[in-house]
Amino acid sequence: MKITDLLKKDTIILDLKASDKSGVIDELVSKLDEAGRLNDKEAYKNAILEREAQSTTGIGEGIAIPHAKTAAVKTPAIVFGRSSQGIDYEALDGAPSNLFFMIAASEGANQTHLETLSRLSSFLMDKKFRQKLEEASSAEEVMAVVDAKEQDEAAEEETTDAGASSRILAVTGCPTGIAHTYMAADKLKETASEMGVSIKVETNGSGGVKNRLTKEEIEAADAIIVAADTKIETDRFRGKPLIQVPVGKAIHQPEELLNKAIEKDAPIYQGDGGSAQDEGPQEEKGRTGFYKHLMNGVSNMLPFVVGGGILIAISFLWGINSADPESADYNRFAEMLNTIGGGNAFFLMVPVLAGFIASSIADRPGFAPGMVAGLIAISSGVEGADGGSGFLGGLIAGFLAGYITLLVKKAMEVLPAIFDGLKTVLLYPVFSIGITGLIMLLINPPLTTIYTGLSSWLESLGGSNLVLLGLLLGGMMAIDMGGPINKAAYTFGIAMLDADNFSFIAAIMAGGMVPPLSLALATTFFKNKFTKQEREAGKSAYALGAFFITEGAIPFAAADPARVIPSVAIGSAIAGGLTMLFDIGLRAPHGGIVVAGLVEGNPLLYLLAILVGSAVSAVILGFLKKDLTKE
Repeated sequence: MKITDLLKKDTIILDLKASDKSGVIDELVSKLDEAGRLNDKEAYKNAILEREAQSTTGIGEGIAIPHAKTAAVKTPAIVFGRSSQGIDYEALDGAPSNLFFMIAASEGANQTHLETLSRLSSFLMDKKFRQKLEEASSAEEVMAVVDAKEQDEAAEEETTDAGASSRILAVTGCPTGIAHTYMAADKLKETASEMGVSIKVETNGSGGVKNRLTKEEIEAADAIIVAADTKIETDRFRGKPLIQVPVGKAIHQPEELLNKAIEKDAPIYQGDGGSAQDEGPQEEKGRTGFYKHLMNGVSNMLPFVVGGGILIAISFLWGINSADPESADYNRFAEMLNTIGGGNAFFLMVPVLAGFIASSIADRPGFAPGMVAGLIAISSGVEGADGGSGFLGGLIAGFLAGYITLLVKKAMEVLPAIFDGLKTVLLYPVFSIGITGLIMLLINPPLTTIYTGLSSWLESLGGSNLVLLGLLLGGMMAIDMGGPINKAAYTFGIAMLDADNFSFIAAIMAGGMVPPLSLALATTFFKNKFTKQEREAGKSAYALGAFFITEGAIPFAAADPARVIPSVAIGSAIAGGLTMLFDIGLRAPHGGIVVAGLVEGNPLLYLLAILVGSAVSAVILGFLKKDLTKE
């Protein structure tokens, strides 16, 4: 069904009178009722409000698409409304909305309204399409704009299916699966559209795999781009030109990647990292090797660290010894939280890290030896050392298990085909677990000594040394905002958290909150330095920074790296140094403002450190960036 089958001249309002969200809904519902599309106006309005209660349909970029499927609808329809001044519709990006499409689907409409919603949402991501709607002077012109867009899309799909010169597939993924994954996907799709290239992008985000590539699509593809810093299932791409790069490259250099894919300038993937041609540039290879394996372990470990750490921190609200039955502060609920977080989630942290590093190297056969080696790592083997070799041992255990498993698999290639069924269920586990376990039992005692010595040395640091370390860690969080330097600092903080040192993660979280917060402040107080779009994005950056999502500053850094990156790095370093100077500790490894009440030390001083760092960066940005009129 076409959008113009549902949108008619009698359901178009070019000048909405409403000034708030409630008023917009009333006005659009009334228009549908006046046009005879509803059986029951109040019932339909209630259905719209119920949908809004689940989550706002203000999708951002000045757009809202309220919708409902109910028996109160007589005839499926769409009503379009436009506001010249913009209305606060509780949009996801916090910006006012000025284009409204309300979809009314009848009870028996099956999935028609959802398909229409999806297609309409896609159209509205096109800036030129939105601009034409904003400039339309009549209902007839609105209809013409929508109809022309549908015809253009249909012609493009027909051309793509019938005679596209290139069929490109892509997969994106980052360790946390929050920001980079989807930014890379959007950038590839946007650039491919500008180049007239057919592309489908699969995202491997925190909510799982979306838009999964099918076997038929892979077979028909000319080349595949994997832009990921975490483990991606690649065996399905055997025999295809495969470009493997960090996720950041898809964000910053999408056209270069697409041109390589079009020209099939990539090795033919043979599985297990092998290729029939050369391995490609060393920069790309390196980020898909050690770094990818490490990030696969870290990203799968994070839920245990974050969930366990916050539960442990909450348990201390009843007292530092509230989980101890012998203490006067003992509280049964606090003990339960501590047992869940520390005795279980944190206990599994290192084995999970090792298991997923090993599985990234050797696929599924590496997981069991990695887990076992990780468990051995957290058993000390050294008198007086309770935590074993901890995070350090887990890293070594993961890589050791992975590469030993690869050697075992290689050695067993000589066996007759009759043994293939026994390899994965019997031979690989026995030999890889046995060999890895024996080596770990031998090396874990000296690793434990090194780890405890390093932890003790870091704990002994004081004064200027500790502040300098805080400056370094805070600054690292802002250099690449979610990239390898940022992840190196965060991984170090987790390692120290595992060693019961809580100062480092406090400095790291403060440093990570500063970039988006400083950009939010800069766009608020230096408005003449930023475009309207940047100022609107700055409003969202307040929330992103408050919740420790450093990636909220990436759009600004990508647009003006020479000014933005140094500015935010200085502020982040100051925030990290001040937390060390104020002797702040934090048992929760994530959450930002959510875990502010769990700060060890003075929480007001911790807040001050973050605000000072953000303010310094904002002022530097205001000084460095030129007025838009002067530029």
